[in-house]
Amino acid sequence: MATDFLDWALADFSGYVAADELYDGPFCMLSAVDNRRYKRMLYEVLDHAPTHDDIRAFLGRLKTALDARDLTLRGVTTDGSSLYPEPLREVFGDVPHQLCELHVLAEIVKAVVGAVASERKCLGAKQPKLPRGRPRTKAAQKAARKKKRLEQKRVDLFTHRYLFVQHHLSQSERKTFWRITRGLPQLRMLREIMEQVYTLFDRRCRTQTARDKLAKLRRRLQRFKQLGETLKKLFSPTLEKALTFLDDKLLPSTSNAVERGNRRYRKMQKSVYRVRTQERIRARIALDMWREAQAQGRDQTLQALHEARAG
Repeated sequence: MATDFLDWALADFSGYVAADELYDGPFCMLSAVDNRRYKRMLYEVLDHAPTHDDIRAFLGRLKTALDARDLTLRGVTTDGSSLYPEPLREVFGDVPHQLCELHVLAEIVKAVVGAVASERKCLGAKQPKLPRGRPRTKAAQKAARKKKRLEQKRVDLFTHRYLFVQHHLSQSERKTFWRITRGLPQLRMLREIMEQVYTLFDRRCRTQTARDKLAKLRRRLQRFKQLGETLKKLFSPTLEKALTFLDDKLLPSTSNAVERGNRRYRKMQKSVYRVRTQERIRARIALDMWREAQAQGRDQTLQALHEARAG
């Protein structure tokens, strides 16, 4: 089965691979998927957390399979794990290594949403404390209006927090954003920073151009110490590694191909709970790969049956 499946999976190999690890209790599943054809080529089930030696051996199997068929690896996409860079250099040399764009953006989005939450907390601390009962004096009435205004702003910031990280805003959403951030220039700065981050991953520019934009953005953040402390992720070297795909139009920027297989496994585990031993997990993944290989034939059969029934 392994040889036949590899022949099928590598028959139209694109040259680009997505690799990832999936943890399930004491077990870890390593997968290598064609990142453009969405075909899982290799897998390995470990009964311990993976090390560099495990990754090196797994990538060695992939290299052996490619060399046996005179195929060339043009790029690898992984998440931000530190397991892959060193073994990749040792096994494949200077092959371009792309970090998944979605994983990097998710960390930045989390930091921005956290900054909005911190601002909401600061607004809550600024609310005046009122005595019990209806406010009678002008000062108490003014304090009550201020408290109501700040509370409404906190509610609006929580309800519309997605506006700070959404990729594109419509005209009505932009009006809402300007309304809820009135008097809070630091929050408007967060939105501007997110828009600049999204432009870094624009396919129309090259990697060096994106890195120049990133350096300019980092210098801007250094002038605003509070934002710089909040958005430390923008100074991470993983962000630069996530821009590798800009120099290769065919190199996928995400590892969605391997993530799809991981999601199928998670869904299977919900309905087949007994699959919790190393041998069972290996068998279930092998079965999933074999069904994937037979999917094209099943689709053709179903299409022929539908056409015959319709005729």
